[in-house]
Amino acid sequence: MSELTPNHEAGQAIEPIDNDKLKELAQKNIDNPAGGVKHIRTHTEADGYFRNNSEVRGHIIKVGEPLPLLGDDSAPNPTEVAQAALAACINVGIQAIAQHRGVTLTKIDLDIEGTIDISPTWGVGDTGENKRPGVSDVHVKVDVDGDADKETLQKIVDDAIEWSPVVNTYTRPANLTHELV
Repeated sequence: MSELTPNHEAGQAIEPIDNDKLKELAQKNIDNPAGGVKHIRTHTEADGYFRNNSEVRGHIIKVGEPLPLLGDDSAPNPTEVAQAALAACINVGIQAIAQHRGVTLTKIDLDIEGTIDISPTWGVGDTGENKRPGVSDVHVKVDVDGDADKETLQKIVDDAIEWSPVVNTYTRPANLTHELV
């Protein structure tokens, strides 16, 4: 058993969410698609050595930088947190879609590798035509198992990728504004 999944025994069904509530939420979004638009708020404060404490709905997320990037390696860096969010969003989608389709899952493992060029960050380096600060390529490996054939599981994964809000944040430009207060 992995340290990452202490409440899940290998080979046993992943504990499902309330099926009636899942159906209710799906129907609510079908009946009122505009009602699905929400605002997500976070607040982040610097803590020195590139450490940050971000508050999201009362939860504190620590974010930092590794030693080679002049941090103290006390927390994952922002790109790693974004990549973890990507994996979690895909995972949630796989679980919800599988449950909605009557498939019981016994395993969902995701491994993600992103390629990042950090040379033009922090206001230094070349940001010309051939330089793209940030993640340029992402490869997602999904290991999923359950009581369905491989084709059905593949369709669940494909749909989770297509409908994932975080995947779409990665793959479609968002409108970003900023202001100094």
